[in-house]
Amino acid sequence: MHHITANGIDFAYAEQGDGPLALLLHGMAETPRVFRHLMPVLADAGYRAVAPAMRGYAPTQVPPDGSMKLADLVADANALHNELGGDENAVIIGTDWGAYTTWGAAAAAPQRWAKVVAADIPPLRFIKPLGPEMIHKLGHFFFFQMDVAEQVVRQDDFAYFDWQWRYWSGTKQGVDLVSDLEAGKSALREPENLRMAIEAYRQNFPIATFGTDRWEAGPLLAELPTQPTLYLHGTEDPSVDAETLPDIVAALPAGSDGVMLDGVGHFPFIESPDEVNELVRAFLAD
Repeated sequence: MHHITANGIDFAYAEQGDGPLALLLHGMAETPRVFRHLMPVLADAGYRAVAPAMRGYAPTQVPPDGSMKLADLVADANALHNELGGDENAVIIGTDWGAYTTWGAAAAAPQRWAKVVAADIPPLRFIKPLGPEMIHKLGHFFFFQMDVAEQVVRQDDFAYFDWQWRYWSGTKQGVDLVSDLEAGKSALREPENLRMAIEAYRQNFPIATFGTDRWEAGPLLAELPTQPTLYLHGTEDPSVDAETLPDIVAALPAGSDGVMLDGVGHFPFIESPDEVNELVRAFLAD
């Protein structure tokens, strides 16, 4: 792993290739390893693929001020663009919390990112309303608000994450998520790292203001990019359905596209790497 300081944080990152920057941002209980299939494809396509461990995830530094707010995650991404020598041809790719960050970074600094790829997390306006099914599926958003969450999550070698990854994965045959899950556990094994991962939910979806006009992250999540964007979503991840996908694409700029990945859950870069790699490669080459 390499190291670089951006936005006051020491980031550890993996990289492959030379050329315009392709910044790859992972999600909850994940590591840069989830992009191991995509990075060589990007390198072959002439990009410098860089996958940092997000703030709070070892071996990247725990933020000194303890902030995991989306505004700071967005600032991290745009600062990494600067410190890594990115130019107007750079692209940004994110999944889960990395997708939240990708939407925000692309909208906040459109001059930095030529194209955008987001997976699993649609723009806020297209997430299904919180009916009973979605409340159940997104139960960790509510559970993580509890102080006891850190103690429960780490029991029995993070058995909670074992369950969560099974619950959020799809139905494709032959998918093995074990090595990625174990890497994610290792990145959060220290109490301060796990606390930061959970704080992302507490700080960005706080009980007192979430969904109200005082919700701090709301305006950031409401913005859409002005760059061509590829949105990827698994058919087994219920926050978006096939009927909603055309509406998402229609709201995005010209040159955008969206694909529902059959049988895929919440981890498309490792559940269906060949399909995703080809979609991303073709989109960036277009």
